[in-house]
Amino acid sequence: MIGPSITIKGEVSGEEDLLIQGKVEGSIHMANNEVAIGESGQVNADIKAKVAKVDGEVNGDVTASEKVVISQSGNVRGNIVAPRVTLEDGAIFKGSIDMDPAGSSYGKPSQGPQKKASTDPESQHLDLKSA
Repeated sequence: MIGPSITIKGEVSGEEDLLIQGKVEGSIHMANNEVAIGESGQVNADIKAKVAKVDGEVNGDVTASEKVVISQSGNVRGNIVAPRVTLEDGAIFKGSIDMDPAGSSYGKPSQGPQKKASTDPESQHLDLKSA
């Protein structure tokens, strides 16, 4: 845990879950673990994690191999790349979201990914507009 009175500038990495209540500037790389930004947490860094949960403030890109959750008190300014993303009612978000697992090992490259990639997102996009 990075407590509310702690400020870190540089790279944070490790092999365990991390809770940030203080300030972090730089980069956070916890690819196999969960990174949680508490309500008092202020992060100016790109985050790479298995799961990212934001209750505080993040200025930077968030990449997660499983999911990203931005709670109602969360504020993210940056791009999100994850197969699952949850934005709770009241969450603040400015950036782009990429939920396309075809960019990783989940795709089907042997079955013509260009045709499927151009067809599937369009139908998903149309569904999102009509919903």
